[in-house]
Amino acid sequence: MKQSLEEYRKAFLVYLEKFRGYSDLTLKSYDESLKEAFSFLEVEEDGAHTTLNLMPFRLHIARLKPTTISKKISAMRSFCEYINDQGEKVSLKADESIKVPASLPKPISDAHIKEALSNAPLNEQLIVTLLYTLGLRISELASLELKEITSEWVRVMGKGQKGRDVPMLASSYSLMKKYIDETRPARFLFESKGARLSENSLRYLVTKCFKRVGLKVTPHQLRHSYATALLNNSARIADVSELLGHASMSTTQIYTKLGSSVKMQNYVKAHPLCQDDDEIS
Repeated sequence: MKQSLEEYRKAFLVYLEKFRGYSDLTLKSYDESLKEAFSFLEVEEDGAHTTLNLMPFRLHIARLKPTTISKKISAMRSFCEYINDQGEKVSLKADESIKVPASLPKPISDAHIKEALSNAPLNEQLIVTLLYTLGLRISELASLELKEITSEWVRVMGKGQKGRDVPMLASSYSLMKKYIDETRPARFLFESKGARLSENSLRYLVTKCFKRVGLKVTPHQLRHSYATALLNNSARIADVSELLGHASMSTTQIYTKLGSSVKMQNYVKAHPLCQDDDEIS
């Protein structure tokens, strides 16, 4: 190869940040996976062709959860594709996919969110409200600029710098105006000393907000809650997929499974025969 694996790793991370728009947290995950894999890879050279044998690495991570193994192998696949795009001839061995069970997200109830907001200062109120009413990723909220916001719409730059327009609730906009009037941000909605507030800082404020009411909540759970609320109230899956900025509708379909489980619970509670079954048992 023209460069070492380590040199390609550094260039790959720059590519993911500059051209794919990946968040700091995702970049860290890729970096850690690649460094770990490099310690176990078997590199086989055959003229101009290089084969990276992942088998020793797979044996090393075999006891991890299937989702974790899948992510680590996926990082190596993406890395290999990047190297090939640079004109190299590289292939992976033992990179077969493993079956990962689809997991349902864990949304937060509207009542719990309202309870947390009632006990929160203005900045935390706005952060939680926007995550819940716009369905944003934490990286999208951190990079949200004032020029992209109107009283009715927010222009969101998602993964891969793909833009989408999300409707703004009047109540959310009113809360935002109050926050802007008090803090006077220059460019980004959430700033500190003239620079945008980091994703970790925003994540901490979300955790802090819900901790007061005895809950452990992540920003992504609020995004889940947004999607689930829409689907449970008959929103079209195609519309929800577009609002979330999903590249494929199949990604959104996991929420329909959650919606079905909620509907089943409501059915069991409401149908008289189900209640009779409870009495009999």
